[in-house]
Amino acid sequence: MGRLFYNIFIFLYPIAIRIVSLWSPKAKLWINGRKNIFAELHSKLKTEDSEPVWMHCASLGEFEQGRPLLEELRARNEKIRIVLSFFSPSGYEVMKDYKGADHIFYLPMDSPSNARKFIDAIDPSLVLWVKYEYWFYYLDELKRRNIPVILVSGIFRKGQPFFSWYGGVWRKMLNCFTLFFVQNELSKELLESIHVNKPIMINGDTRFDRVIEIADKHEPVPFIDSFCSAGKVIVAGSTWDEDEVELLHYIKMHPEIKFIIAPHETDAENLADVKKIFPDSIFYSELEQTTKHKPQTSYVLIIDNVGMLSRLYRYADIAYVGGGFGGDGVHNVLEAAVYGKPVLFGPVYEKYDEALGLVESGGGIPVGGPLKLEAELNSLMTNEAECKRRGAAARDFVYSRAGATKKIMDLIYENRLLTNK
Repeated sequence: MGRLFYNIFIFLYPIAIRIVSLWSPKAKLWINGRKNIFAELHSKLKTEDSEPVWMHCASLGEFEQGRPLLEELRARNEKIRIVLSFFSPSGYEVMKDYKGADHIFYLPMDSPSNARKFIDAIDPSLVLWVKYEYWFYYLDELKRRNIPVILVSGIFRKGQPFFSWYGGVWRKMLNCFTLFFVQNELSKELLESIHVNKPIMINGDTRFDRVIEIADKHEPVPFIDSFCSAGKVIVAGSTWDEDEVELLHYIKMHPEIKFIIAPHETDAENLADVKKIFPDSIFYSELEQTTKHKPQTSYVLIIDNVGMLSRLYRYADIAYVGGGFGGDGVHNVLEAAVYGKPVLFGPVYEKYDEALGLVESGGGIPVGGPLKLEAELNSLMTNEAECKRRGAAARDFVYSRAGATKKIMDLIYENRLLTNK
């Protein structure tokens, strides 16, 4: 029954995407990026004297989890060939020029023939599957060829299909893995409850290593110093419209504070909507010209690009992370916490271990609405000692959980998983 549902899903998904692409630029990218994919694979993937490593990431967030591992693999062995694949345009379009991989592709939609052709072209020695997004025919083909597959920073919850009556096909996917690195004890217990007969290591989350690496590099963002030159600064990252509405009243009432808002969606339509909410704001793309030619009068800066946010939190006195007022939940709180900033976010965060841990440490502050948000912001702005205490707790929380990347690397080499052929 589970296999039937799965096959119906992978049949209907591309049809639905084609319909949505009539009005969605993101869906159109999903389709166009997969045109002639196998011709592109064969033209770019030449036979080389190297050990191919394939990492698959659903999107950008999963890539940031896997990135420390890719870069450590490259540092230890310059001869390996790294192939990176994405399912979502929000990952591929941002990272398609990433220099840390030799080849970057969209993952073709799952099917027996696509899996065979894709794996034939890559011929990997090792596969790294980051966090989630399981594709049956790809995993089954890798198992059939006896290619080791490692799950990186996996996390499991009771409501997932693996643990349901109809989850047979999903349980078969799990048994295609060679080794599991999971984030917490519950994930290990759940896998053991369905008799997954592969090694399961509680290893934490490689994102901690990634955000520490970014923070340690201290790459300045042009023109942000001048924007933040006077007064306190609040950086609101990965915001959706619900977050912007929550922040609106506080921003209007505090022109003495500088606000940097980085929307999660940076398409032209959404940026225009954010500009309507904050009509006196300025886009980052306009900041250079205003800085050079006239005094800076706006106290709200809207970031209209992708890839800058993780460095922007360094400029904040207080950070706000979006997503917590939507059904999918809060975005990456670690990017802000690593700089030693108190981190505020909405009430939907229970599915995220890093957010739960940050709250428990005292560095994270969940808020349930605009009144609570304003009260917390006012308290932190007027109590410098408390602001510093919470910021230090946030930073200590991140640094105390570093090291997941090294543990995975050590096991890869101890088990000779790069020399299986």
